[in-house]
Amino acid sequence: MKYVKPTKYSYLPKFLMPLDVLGLLERDPFGNSLLVRRIMISIIGWLTYARYTVVNRIQIEGTENLENLPINNVLFLSNHQTYFADVIAFFQIFCAVKWGFQNTMLPPVYLLGPRARQYYVAASETMSKGILPRIFAMGGALTIERSWRAEGREVKREVDTSANDKIAQALAHGWVVSFPQGTTSPYAPVRKGTGYLIKNNDPIVIPVVINGFRRAFDKKGLRFKKRNTLLTVRFKEPLPVDPEDSIDEIVAKVRHAIEQDEPTWVK
Repeated sequence: MKYVKPTKYSYLPKFLMPLDVLGLLERDPFGNSLLVRRIMISIIGWLTYARYTVVNRIQIEGTENLENLPINNVLFLSNHQTYFADVIAFFQIFCAVKWGFQNTMLPPVYLLGPRARQYYVAASETMSKGILPRIFAMGGALTIERSWRAEGREVKREVDTSANDKIAQALAHGWVVSFPQGTTSPYAPVRKGTGYLIKNNDPIVIPVVINGFRRAFDKKGLRFKKRNTLLTVRFKEPLPVDPEDSIDEIVAKVRHAIEQDEPTWVK
């Protein structure tokens, strides 16, 4: 992993930025207020907290692998089970780790001062349907156009060349969560774009394996399907990636790390 100096942005002119000691006028690389993001993450966190700790039971492992990470250029790669419940849980855990919690979200005092330098990659079509997705997008969504899927159907269209640039900007500023399969379907192939992203930006890659979300929530992650479900989130050690690895080798490493190698009974 190469060192990348964290970027900092503000609504103030550069020479006045030191005066903003509380960071009230800080913004992200895309012009969004970090103060507004903290407020949104806090509100969404309070509204969804019971979904993970009361209605269901969340079990977290491996946050010790997050404790000494830099504030930027960290890429979390996970399997995907719902549109929103997965990433909301991640953001809650990131905020808890910022407050020194280890493998727990109890109590939720961390929502009084949530982490703002965090992003997640999402399909633009998903984030533009309805009021709730638009509100969730304010929490740090990096919206991209999927070239292989739209409206639940397989398609073929031009690759969104701006996607990797957008993610690279976010990595220079903070942590990024990505679901490299690009779908909630289990054992789907990891997209090669993830390999290029890792190759070009050399971030610290943290594999994450989740389970139970598909049983507990509907596909969007908004409605309950089965209560009192065990939700598991397991953060692994940083994925070793050699600079000489090919894109295919990186993709294979990622797929194995997030435990999405296709089992023999699927073939």
